[in-house]
Amino acid sequence: MYPDRAFFNRLADAAKAETLPRFRSGLDVTNKHAAGFDPVTEGDKAAELAIRALVEAHFPEHGFLGEEHDTYGLDRDLVWVVDPIDGTRAFISGVPVWGTLIGLREKGRAIMGLMDQPFTGERYFADGKASWYTGPGGDRQLKTRACESLEDAILFTTSPHIFGADLDAYMRVQDKVRLFRYGVDCYAYALLAAGHVDIVVENSLKPYDVGALIPIIEQAGGVMTTWDGGRPEDGGRILAAGSKAVHEQAMALLNR
Repeated sequence: MYPDRAFFNRLADAAKAETLPRFRSGLDVTNKHAAGFDPVTEGDKAAELAIRALVEAHFPEHGFLGEEHDTYGLDRDLVWVVDPIDGTRAFISGVPVWGTLIGLREKGRAIMGLMDQPFTGERYFADGKASWYTGPGGDRQLKTRACESLEDAILFTTSPHIFGADLDAYMRVQDKVRLFRYGVDCYAYALLAAGHVDIVVENSLKPYDVGALIPIIEQAGGVMTTWDGGRPEDGGRILAAGSKAVHEQAMALLNR
């Protein structure tokens, strides 16, 4: 059985009740990574548990893959893929470009997804056929922009520092575009689906970083793959574009 949009909204509301009161509150932060800085907050953990409780109550036959707690049922046909706060660094810095990501995979392929930004009151949702925006800008169907050339494109990435040995490849793309910006996490993909930007390039992503975003972009008319053109559900090096033309041009530079 498939969930409907109302159930996705229930999940987002449950997460919002845990995240929004903690935003800009001076909350405690725990570092998950001994060799670097990988922050997690009480909001991350509580929001994932709130989502998980509703899934288990209403869809006990589904699997669940989250960032903060144990996973289960990953071999089942339908699996939820959840990042309770994508962009925790933004969250703890008071910048409203983080989001709650709630995705659904069927036999390994992302089919539905929701990105919720509680502070701005925006939701981006893919229902399996089309993508939709709900928020202060009114309700509308999402459509990517028909940009045909990298020279005319707007690019987002988290930071050049994420690329490591792949930095030269990334810079070949950045040097071609009209405008580039850094540091907007999952919000960049939502802006791409809405037709405001044209390309997102990242690497070292996890399945829960992309699970909800893949259908939002694809069902808005965009393309999202790994750098070598493979399916993006497992994360890794990710390339998203609003048009096939820009995707192909960027992929050629990344793999040159």
